[in-house]
Amino acid sequence: MPWRDWIRTVEVEPSILAADFGHLAEQLETLLRTGARIFHFDVGDGHFVEPITMGPPVLRSIAPLVHSMDGVIDCHLMVDNPVRHFPQIAEAGGDSVTFHYEVVDDVPATIALAREYGLQVGVSFDPESEPEDVAAVAADADIVLCMSIHPGFGGQEFMPEALDRIERLRAALPEQVHVQVDGGIDNDNVRAVYDAGATLIVAGTAIFRREDLPRAYRRLVQALA
Repeated sequence: MPWRDWIRTVEVEPSILAADFGHLAEQLETLLRTGARIFHFDVGDGHFVEPITMGPPVLRSIAPLVHSMDGVIDCHLMVDNPVRHFPQIAEAGGDSVTFHYEVVDDVPATIALAREYGLQVGVSFDPESEPEDVAAVAADADIVLCMSIHPGFGGQEFMPEALDRIERLRAALPEQVHVQVDGGIDNDNVRAVYDAGATLIVAGTAIFRREDLPRAYRRLVQALA
């Protein structure tokens, strides 16, 4: 099922990296029952980004629960060699895979390869890369992820200059390619990110680091209403 069927007008996408892993299944089920349907799954390799985060074993453990409640898992590969991970992500239950513009020589070919594994595809780029350069090679992707922090660690503050980059990206992409934003999202900036052109908005700390997960998720959704 393609991204266009997953996204309503706009989606707040909980980022699992910020979750309490001792209660991961419980937290995911709570958010699914609250209305979340897309979950962001960060894979860090210790090279492209410093932390080693999650991988296929964790993905495999949560995919049955998420899929049984009509959710999907959006896997963000913060890795040097994303191609080698595509088959593992697909086998473990990932629904979409996003790789970084900065680490591949041929973006269109990498998009095509990911599709061979039955995955939806995204292209991500760091704050130092130009939105127009990314858009020029990512027209065949389903989503393009504009990082509003430097990738790797949760809890960073949103970069205000990202709003201009989001607007430029939205203007440069074909209409059918969705803009995703990840990094420092909270109740104070989520509406501005949407107004700039994003329809997929990833939030980690603003959801999982609150005592009341349903209320935290709903507050972000309500800010977009």
